[in-house]
Amino acid sequence: TCSVFSLLLLGWNYFMCADEDCTFNGVLTQLVRAVTVLSIGALLFTSSMIMNVTFGLMTGIGTIDRLKKKANNTIAEAIEEPIPLKDVFGIGAYWTWLLPIDPLLEDHDRVLGYSTPQRLLREEMRDEPTRGFSPSGLSKDMLSI
Repeated sequence: TCSVFSLLLLGWNYFMCADEDCTFNGVLTQLVRAVTVLSIGALLFTSSMIMNVTFGLMTGIGTIDRLKKKANNTIAEAIEEPIPLKDVFGIGAYWTWLLPIDPLLEDHDRVLGYSTPQRLLREEMRDEPTRGFSPSGLSKDMLSI
């Protein structure tokens, strides 16, 4: 957004200026050209990253996996499915998608692909509150240390 805004602002001031009051001197002309090149580079990089993420969500395969399959000639055997948006943004309200907060996931362990021992113990305690020992034979009091 900033790259687009700066390009529009610089383009308007640099190319649409026909008045004597808004002419650029030699140094400012070089600075405008440098900022224009940097803004175009930032815009292209950001656009490339957004398109890469969009492609990954739509196809269910990331860049590294795609390159590995291409190197092994196994792209035709790909069975990946698109990634549901609820696995990326969670099941919270849509306005939370724009905030840098942890999403509330429907099945945390499935989405992340692992579970922490604390989470497993917490779920075990929730499911069986009368049980005094964990399957490993250790007391729950000992595990909290």
